[in-house]
Amino acid sequence: MSVDDDTVRRIARLARIAVEEKEIPHWRGEINAVLKFAEQLNEVNVDGVEPMTSVTPMQLPMREDKVTDGEVPEKVLSNAPQTQDGFYLVPKVVE
Repeated sequence: MSVDDDTVRRIARLARIAVEEKEIPHWRGEINAVLKFAEQLNEVNVDGVEPMTSVTPMQLPMREDKVTDGEVPEKVLSNAPQTQDGFYLVPKVVE
């Protein structure tokens, strides 16, 4: 799998990163290098290997599972392209 210039532009737009036209070939090479590395990982035989969270056995700390708004709604909404009444405003996708 490899990306072309249009894909680099789309990734930059989705990530809201300003990429100048002259930088696109550089970023195309960087993204393709990452994808090539990721493809190499498919060649590793992991049959019988248990999933792990760390190279050393450990118990992850647990916390109470409670719903909160994060207590920073203004910061969260500042990332949205459009907001309305304290919510993200998104295009309608279901008729």
